[in-house]
Amino acid sequence: MLEVFFQGLSMVFEFQAFVALLIGILCGITIGIIPGLGGGIGIVLLLPFTFGMDSTAAFALLLGMYAVTMTGDTVTSVMLGIPGTAASQATILDGYPLAKKGEAQRALGAAFACSAFGGLFGALILAASLPLLKPLLRSFTNAELFMLGVLGISMVGALSGRSVFKGLATGAFGVLIATIGYSQNEAVPRYFFGSDYLLDGAPLLPIVLGLFALPEMVDLAVRNVSIARDGMIKDVGGRELMWQGVRDAIKNWWLVIRSAVIGTYVGIVPGLGGSVTDWIAYGHAVQSTKKNPKFGEGDIRGVIAPETANNAMRGGGLIPTIVFGIPGTTGYAILLGGMLIHGLRPGPAMLTTELALSFSMVWMIIIANLIGAALMMIVSNRVAYLAFVPGHLIVPGVMLFVLMGAWMDTSTYGDWVTLIIAGIVGYLMKRGGWPRPPIILAFILGAIMENSFLITMNIHLGFGWLARPIVLIILAIIAITIVASMRRNQSSLAGLKAEEAQSSLDEIPIVSTGLGVFLILIFLGCMVLALDWSYSVRLFPISACIFGAAMCGFALVQGSLRMRKIGLTYDLMDNQRQVLSGMVQFLLIVSAIVVGALVIGQKLVIPIFILFFCRLWAGFSWQFSMAYAVAGWIVLVGFYESVLTIFWQPSYLGELAKDMLGAKVPMWLLF
Repeated sequence: MLEVFFQGLSMVFEFQAFVALLIGILCGITIGIIPGLGGGIGIVLLLPFTFGMDSTAAFALLLGMYAVTMTGDTVTSVMLGIPGTAASQATILDGYPLAKKGEAQRALGAAFACSAFGGLFGALILAASLPLLKPLLRSFTNAELFMLGVLGISMVGALSGRSVFKGLATGAFGVLIATIGYSQNEAVPRYFFGSDYLLDGAPLLPIVLGLFALPEMVDLAVRNVSIARDGMIKDVGGRELMWQGVRDAIKNWWLVIRSAVIGTYVGIVPGLGGSVTDWIAYGHAVQSTKKNPKFGEGDIRGVIAPETANNAMRGGGLIPTIVFGIPGTTGYAILLGGMLIHGLRPGPAMLTTELALSFSMVWMIIIANLIGAALMMIVSNRVAYLAFVPGHLIVPGVMLFVLMGAWMDTSTYGDWVTLIIAGIVGYLMKRGGWPRPPIILAFILGAIMENSFLITMNIHLGFGWLARPIVLIILAIIAITIVASMRRNQSSLAGLKAEEAQSSLDEIPIVSTGLGVFLILIFLGCMVLALDWSYSVRLFPISACIFGAAMCGFALVQGSLRMRKIGLTYDLMDNQRQVLSGMVQFLLIVSAIVVGALVIGQKLVIPIFILFFCRLWAGFSWQFSMAYAVAGWIVLVGFYESVLTIFWQPSYLGELAKDMLGAKVPMWLLF
């Protein structure tokens, strides 16, 4: 066995395979940094390039890219507060506050060091576990899969805000969004409101980018501040701060190891992946920390735990893929297709005749994580300066990637409409103190949970499955998580002063209450609509509606009592009025982009937005504004048009130009 293990290493260092691995690493880091792409899309983009390559080189390219996307996505999570991928959501909670304090390099140093260790640990566990894990995977039934989803949502809801009730309510809202489209077991459309666009379900990327990216862009545009706020800058540069982050990772070595174990073994469970792993690791860090916890305010341990876990997950997720043909993540599902293209079939052959290739995949993940982390640490000194760049300089470029990232979901006009709606809701949630991460996690897991729930109920003819040992253990963990979070939130509010709370932009009372009432109306309305459906079709959405409405009610009562205790009012402060007014103006401009795409086309409307934002909103010179706009157009044509070959929205001006000019002008440059 040991001889075959090192034979796999020698296969990786063959010239063609190693070059492919390096190319994959560079692509993965870039894809991870760009919001809206992610590892799954990366594999789709690179898969055609593997045709004609031998199996080792092909998988070196694909796994090299896929292994390091969770290293690259740390940059956007820490620097911009935007999850580069679903697996970096938890990193935002403490990574972004550290950037605001001027400690971005510390967060990045710790994250990259932990990413390297997590990837190494996960891959080694993969190697050791290949012959041993078949009985374990078989012990997980649909009942356990459903409860793991509940555990993930509960942890996110309990840990991502000051109110457990708000977190659980938004988690129920995410589950409700997941029920849009055809039901899991019957061809009955739900909550599509006559739109064909929603028949296949709500789009993921526009919702993620709308909830997270647009609110941050609104803040940067309206307040024109750098990510690191004035008066909070501790260290502008130098490697010392980065190495402090590495020392933080070493100092918390026991947390690193525990998080790596969590990431590896949660990654083994098919269908969960990084969207759950980082939250479970983050929750474990919160619950196990007794000494000076500052989670949510810039605690380095809140970066260490999820970054270790999500990279370790890559190794764990490969186990069910190559052994049983059951992809552990969406990316591995696409990778499975690549295996079939190259004549490889998961199963016994991967553990016998193709064992050397299986071990080479292990080494690919190890080497990719080590090289990727090293590269990011080398450039982190420059990347960290993003924290001190004025917001007006960042907004146009990031908005380009946000808009195009949303468009890449289905490449239909509904993607941008969804982005706007999600952006409005996301900003109100941010200002109302309603956590956004539970929505995304619940949305991702909703379909899996509903399917597992219905199968479990049919098999057990009721709720007898709740007595299964693993289910009882998960229920106990959920209860402990909720109780511990409620106690933590209660203690954090004890010393809060009325003046600070009233003027804070983190939670505006009138927005908080208004959004709570709005969510209750949504839940009740959706419950009424579901009453006419068959039992199996309505069971899951109605359950989500009842639970969500109850949690919203508890949250409103809790908020009212808190306001009375602290002395808060519903009056808006001057700074709050200014920010909310700026939100309206900026989102109207983004809405104008969406409408303008129908008139003049996306390749023109986005550069025009960049030009006028830079000149009229930000006050930059015409020369600089024009150069920025041209650079944006080059990205649209050179990357999205030429590399990704996406479908563009037809426009009135584009159709008119084609009729008038015909083939005389290369229309693809403009429309």
